[in-house]
Amino acid sequence: MDTDRDLLPEGLEDRLPASAAAAARVTRAIMDVLDGHGYDRVQPPTIEFEKSMASRMAGVQPRRMFRFVDPASLRMMALRSDMTVQVGRIAATGLGGAARPLRLCYAGQVITIKGDGLDPTRERLQLGAELIGSDAVAAAGEVLAVALEALRAAGATGLSVDFTLPDLVDTLAGVDGLGALPLDPDKIEAVRRELDAKDAGGLVAAGGEAYLPLLTAIGPFDSAIERLAAIDAGGALASRIAALREIAGRVGDLARLTLDPSERHGFEYQSWFGFTIYAADVSGALGRGGSYTILGADAGAQEPAIGFSLYPDELIDALAATDVPRDTLFLPLGHDAAAAARLRAVGWRTVAAICADCDAAALGCTHRLDGGEAIKITP
Repeated sequence: MDTDRDLLPEGLEDRLPASAAAAARVTRAIMDVLDGHGYDRVQPPTIEFEKSMASRMAGVQPRRMFRFVDPASLRMMALRSDMTVQVGRIAATGLGGAARPLRLCYAGQVITIKGDGLDPTRERLQLGAELIGSDAVAAAGEVLAVALEALRAAGATGLSVDFTLPDLVDTLAGVDGLGALPLDPDKIEAVRRELDAKDAGGLVAAGGEAYLPLLTAIGPFDSAIERLAAIDAGGALASRIAALREIAGRVGDLARLTLDPSERHGFEYQSWFGFTIYAADVSGALGRGGSYTILGADAGAQEPAIGFSLYPDELIDALAATDVPRDTLFLPLGHDAAAAARLRAVGWRTVAAICADCDAAALGCTHRLDGGEAIKITP
């Protein structure tokens, strides 16, 4: 007996009707908001050459991708683990001559070899938007405001945003380690790692004792940004701090704001600005975004960009669990087809009988077509 014929691999699952319907509504709501703000949708392929996806942006991890040899070209292929990289390729090639800033959006499934931390999920829905050609403060403010508006339209509540400065250590260490808080170049990565881990002892051991005060600039935005400004006696972070304040002023009415300037996890390819979005009743991050650079079509050319990616699977599950079943109209054998079409046109969902034994209640119907009108089915 084949007992595992219908098993799915770990981290993969089917979406059943209620969840699939919620996923469609969430996707449509988010994409409608992005379209309303001028972001044009693109649809890259699920599979590409590994070299293209692995080299387009810094911080991409090929080891997280499913890879295989293409029997046609004999080159290594990969299933996409992040659509942002693909959008960067489209912007640099097919839309390389389009006016900047270029606004693009996308929606699709992404797959990784293994889950993240304790979460075994290996396939997720990713939706997002990228503003290519600028990573200015105005672009950052627009992108974050649009992300929050889209999530609210999709049904997310209790939104909060955590800001970070991914290039914090590099900015303070300066070129050749001659910045406001000098560091030997070979110590920079270790200091980044210990700051990210919030490990004071490890930070001192790594040679970053001067960076210890940064561990206090964490928490609600208004107080944390003041502590960061007080630490920045030399002014190396002045432009960053001013930018964060400007962005916070634009989105402060849409979400609760916090600051963790040394956070690095999930921001491997971001440059000066990054953010994480959370929502009530959704565990973990609902989305991430920030500024980054993409490779241009010409060798060595780079282009600034800023965007966000949303991973709404848990939001979808939460919405599906609270959904009220829709009214559904049962159409008996020999029903009035014109009347049924008229009712569908005004929003009714219909289920037609295909045999005399079809049970309206068992099929989830709440009403029955009778004499051209919808009549409620009583238990």
